[in-house]
Order: sequence, then C-alpha cells, then structure tokens
Amino acid sequence: MTLDKESIIAAIKTKVMEIAETLDCDASDIAADEILPATGAIDSAGLLDLIAWFEATYGLRIATEEFTIDNLGSMEMMANFLLKRKGLM
Repeated sequence: MTLDKESIIAAIKTKVMEIAETLDCDASDIAADEILPATGAIDSAGLLDLIAWFEATYGLRIATEEFTIDNLGSMEMMANFLLKRKGLM
C-alpha cells in the first residue's frame, strides 16, 4: 500500500463515494478539502463507517480526543492526519 497523500485521498474518495451511493447521493464532485459532513453526501452513520474503514485500512487506532474536524473533517485532513501519525509528514 502506498502512503502518499494523493493515493490516500483517492482511496478515501472511493470509500466516500461508495458510502454516498448507499444513500442515493453522488459524491464524485466532492473536493479533497471540502468538509465531509457539510457536503450532505454522507450521514452520521456513513461518517462512522468511513472512520472505521480508515482505521482498518491503515492500521490506525484513533483516540476519542483525535476525533476532530481538524483531523478528520475532509479527505485532505484525513490524509494529513494519517501521514503525521505514521511519521511521514
């Protein structure tokens, strides 16, 4: 698995689109820096699904205090958070 920012964002976007599709939403035009909950493409359950997938996919355990908009609000923020946690940024 490649841990570069673009690859991480692409993987997250694929998952966001998959979740949004189950809600009959099209998330293909969501930009990497858009705040995901504000897009309306995924609901709170979808957001939890995304976070669980993110943890499992990247072997990461996110502490409760790390569940912030600054860490996990957008695809870009999630990628930056992962890279920092893995010591790659």
